[in-house]
Amino acid sequence: MAVWIQAQQLQGDALHQMQSLYVYLMHNPQEEFKAKRLLDSLIQELQNKAEHQVGEDGFLLKIKLGHYANQLKSTYDRCPLELVRCIKHILYTEQRLVREATNSNSPVGGMMDSMSQKYQQINQAFEELRLLTQDTENDLRKLQHNQEYFIIQYQESMRIQAQLASLATLPPADRQLREPALLSKKNTVEAWLTREANTLQKYRLDLAEKHQKTLQLLRKQQTIILDDELIQWKRRQQLAGNGGPPEGGLDILQSWCEKLAETIWQNRQQIRRAEHLRQQLPIPGPIEELLNELNSTITDIISTLVTSTFIIEKQPPQVLKTQTKFAATVRLLVGGKLNVHMNPPQVKATIISEQQAKALLKNENTRNDSSGEILNNNCVMEYHQTTGTLSAHFRNMSLKRIKRSDRRGAESVTEEKFTILFESQFSVGSNELVFQVKTLSLPVVVIVHGSQDNNATATVLWDNAFAEPGRVPFLVPDKVLWPQLCEVINMKYKAEVQSNRGLSEENLVFLAQKAFSSSSNNPDDYRSMTMTWSQFNRESLPGRNFTFWQWFDGVMELTKKHLKPHWNDGAILGFVNKQQAQDMLMSKPNGTFLLRFSDSEIGGITIAWVAENPNKAGERMVWNLMPYTTKDFTIRSLADRISDLNHLLFLYPDRPKDEVFSKYYTPPLSKAVDGYVKPQIKQVVPEFATANPDPASGNPTYMDQGASPAPVSHPHAYGIYPAMADSMLDADGDFDLDDTMDVARHVEELLRRPVESQWSGQQS
Repeated sequence: MAVWIQAQQLQGDALHQMQSLYVYLMHNPQEEFKAKRLLDSLIQELQNKAEHQVGEDGFLLKIKLGHYANQLKSTYDRCPLELVRCIKHILYTEQRLVREATNSNSPVGGMMDSMSQKYQQINQAFEELRLLTQDTENDLRKLQHNQEYFIIQYQESMRIQAQLASLATLPPADRQLREPALLSKKNTVEAWLTREANTLQKYRLDLAEKHQKTLQLLRKQQTIILDDELIQWKRRQQLAGNGGPPEGGLDILQSWCEKLAETIWQNRQQIRRAEHLRQQLPIPGPIEELLNELNSTITDIISTLVTSTFIIEKQPPQVLKTQTKFAATVRLLVGGKLNVHMNPPQVKATIISEQQAKALLKNENTRNDSSGEILNNNCVMEYHQTTGTLSAHFRNMSLKRIKRSDRRGAESVTEEKFTILFESQFSVGSNELVFQVKTLSLPVVVIVHGSQDNNATATVLWDNAFAEPGRVPFLVPDKVLWPQLCEVINMKYKAEVQSNRGLSEENLVFLAQKAFSSSSNNPDDYRSMTMTWSQFNRESLPGRNFTFWQWFDGVMELTKKHLKPHWNDGAILGFVNKQQAQDMLMSKPNGTFLLRFSDSEIGGITIAWVAENPNKAGERMVWNLMPYTTKDFTIRSLADRISDLNHLLFLYPDRPKDEVFSKYYTPPLSKAVDGYVKPQIKQVVPEFATANPDPASGNPTYMDQGASPAPVSHPHAYGIYPAMADSMLDADGDFDLDDTMDVARHVEELLRRPVESQWSGQQS
């Protein structure tokens, strides 16, 4: 309603555009299925409004509203879904017009305007095709009428010929009396037939030329819809596999394809009727060859439409694990319009190799080869009246086995690409045309174990991002520009972490330094650099046993599972190396810390902080905690671990840690039940262990104590830890987390022991 109020305030061109939408609503009839309730409600509402109009102005409005109600009924009674689509288009465009009016400089508004202009051009072309088809229909009827009259006159000529022949049996006087009139009539009819034959031939040629023009426009319109719009939808679908925005629905595309199918079929029937008229009355000339050419062209156009609109609406998973259930959906965009659902076709799914896919696209005989066995791989297409779609939903497919080909060079099993081939056969127009349709899924990588998932994902990511339209399966460039790869990994990161906070320019510079073993901090230094597939996920990073992608994928997994809120809050700098962390922290007060992803461990994050050097008075240094991984965060969350470490005071640059992390702290444990105290693990770093004041008792302690049913005499908290003479720092000056967790586990073990002297008589 708010949009409607704003829409009524539009001025100038925006107002004219909006008004034209409602004109389009009234003059765009299309046969569709039944969404009767909306149509009936709208008509009833218009009629009710009309009944309540009074006065002179009301009388005119009453007539208009009644006219609109009748026009809606006559236009959309047989195709109410078209009304729904029109209304959705109108509402969508109204919102765009309002946005543009309020923010004319918006780049999004400009893009939407371009899209609306493109849609308007497509709709205008359909209107032109409708008029051309109507024109040729009128010409065809006129031709048929003239030809029927010509045949009558021709029969009259034959009758006169017969009469003249019969004169030979009459006496000469009678013959001389009747013959001149018959000869005159014969000459008149034959002259007319000669002129009319030429006229009919001209009508036929003119009609054929008009059909040629229509088919040219049809082919152009079909190219725009199939080679531009549908291919763009498929490209969006491919990028959605990398975390791009959803590819969007197919309703508009289907409505266009159905309009194409309807127009093509109407013209095909016209051409066949013209051919029938030619056969009925053969007249020498070029028309036979023209009609053959038209028939061949229209058959080629409809074949292209049908085969191109057999598409995969929901792709199978691109990383496909054997013995695991998966799903996919294929759809025929023109199935409903061509009545394919009257004899529902069956679709079969087969997995084939890259080489088999190449042979298939070259129309080479693959002898029905497959590269594996898929269970539940047959499905009958179903027509859904509520949506007007004809589709097959494979819900329970499973890859039972896979047959791998010989690998090339350094290629691993997670670089080998397969595809799911979906194929079917059906007839159109009372078995006039039989189509064999096939479509290939996006490339899939088959794995047998979860440990192969990240490498398989890298193959899919690279393929989805850099595949060229119309490529030979499944060729991709071996190297790409670094900025191109940055777009890809940023898209993937935001999607995986489900965050609007993507990778900043500083983050991408850090990644470039890691990828290219560079120390430059200037983004411009990397703009012209290229990264090869081998650098991305085949060769290990210098001094490491993992690739660039494996490291980055580990960061994504860790952030997705355990760090998402902190990343969204901006609490994690993440993409900072050890030296950068030191430079940043040394200018800050003691206790300032930051969170960065580990350079040395996949899926690790570490805390770096600045503090005094215990071995040299007056000197400060930066300390680095051994990295946390998913395993650690399943025991205790990052926020709780930061809360445990009292020497961490300020998150870089100067935010008090509780201000940032307190909302994620685990609430205090409940009181003791039946004489038992619930243990709680807390993390300590012995070199920085300082007593935590207990506000209730004033006693220093490292852990929260459950309330006791009787007074408990607390020993000094330090007494619960064994003596630790050895440092817990490793050779790089990092804390060994395993040792600190050993302390925590020791505390837990102590807490689990019965304390009979303190709980006598109260334990069960």
